[in-house]
Amino acid sequence: MIQSLFRIIALIRKELLAMLKDPKSRITLVLPPILQCLIFGYAASYDLYNVPYAILDHDHSAASIALIAKLDGSGTFSRIATLQRTSDIASFINNKRVLLVLVIDQDFEKNLMAGMPAKLQMIADGRNSNTAGTAQGYVSSIVGDFTTRWREENGQAANAGVKVTTRAWYNPSLETRWNMIPSLIGTITMMMTMMLTAMSVAREREAGTLDQLLVTPFRPSEIMVGKALPSMMVGLTQSTMILLVAQLWFQIPFSGSYLLLYMGLILFLAAAVGIGLFLSSLAANMQQAMIFSFVLLMPFMLLSGLTAPIGNMPDVLQYFTLINPLRYAISITHQVYLEGAGVGQLLPEMLALIAISAVTLPVSSWLFRHRLV
Repeated sequence: MIQSLFRIIALIRKELLAMLKDPKSRITLVLPPILQCLIFGYAASYDLYNVPYAILDHDHSAASIALIAKLDGSGTFSRIATLQRTSDIASFINNKRVLLVLVIDQDFEKNLMAGMPAKLQMIADGRNSNTAGTAQGYVSSIVGDFTTRWREENGQAANAGVKVTTRAWYNPSLETRWNMIPSLIGTITMMMTMMLTAMSVAREREAGTLDQLLVTPFRPSEIMVGKALPSMMVGLTQSTMILLVAQLWFQIPFSGSYLLLYMGLILFLAAAVGIGLFLSSLAANMQQAMIFSFVLLMPFMLLSGLTAPIGNMPDVLQYFTLINPLRYAISITHQVYLEGAGVGQLLPEMLALIAISAVTLPVSSWLFRHRLV
């Protein structure tokens, strides 16, 4: 057991030297994650086309019912629930069942009829700031149209109408980078980790050193572990750099536990490394390994919730996201970073990553041994 451990450590040292001996390779591992983080933080933006919301109507008047009907008939909003108590709001937003909760004041119609501004409170889930901000814009547009029609139909003065007050949870300023930068902790890390792992065995095979490695006392399982751990170490280093950029440069407040965040990242990297080793075992050379990696990376990113909410995707694609480790990594980083989530809240994501690792790592190991025969 001790001898096996020493062999694995020696192989890890060899892999790290192969990655870091060239100054250009060191720059490639450090500079791109930081630059990508800065570019995404300043330049990325999204559109929205589907908004789940809940309504809390304290007035139950003809005016409030007309406004709700206008929202439901807009084609943009989908009413998930009609709430009865203010205390119900937190659970619907915390569990991501809705993006918005609209609260209609109890004197809504009375104020409209009196020519006074009627109050409508809009509570948004600020964890996805761009989506929340866009949704608030849609609501404001619909409310503006409702106000115009109300004035025309009831002959009200110009100051009559609905006064909308907004509030965003988890991201009070609705800054896009509060959503984007934590997502990049998993996204950029997966890009580099998967490619490094995919090219590791292919590099040995292309250089002709794999046969030399096989005549050493190394077992195939030890070779796989020795190939996997250096990539995970590089991935954790890059995750830490992005985390530092988020906190020191963009000054996005961290709400959760660093220990819990790194636990989730380790599970995620294990799943990413498993996929990388699977590709590496299939590839005959580094070019094939790189092509395989790029072919998988784009679907992983598109089906992760990074560019569009998963709930907006067709049902078939939503099923495919269940085998995407990046989906769970983004969910974990958001929940830990912005919400301060605990282990119980993160358990479904962590179990999913464990399941993906439990499939990809043994399959990669079997395939690696099989191709050596």
